[in-house]
Amino acid sequence: MGCVERDREMKRRRKRREKLQKLRKVYANAASEGEKAELLAKARKISPLFTFDE
Repeated sequence: MGCVERDREMKRRRKRREKLQKLRKVYANAASEGEKAELLAKARKISPLFTFDE
């Protein structure tokens, strides 16, 4: 029974990582500071301690 929960946890972790990678790409191409702020807010919803390293 513990293995099933671990599989779910790993799936959530992989999905989170994929989403953050996509947001990084969009952030790199963002033109205005407003867009960047929006993207940072989305990333913070997914992972509260996340920052875009520049």
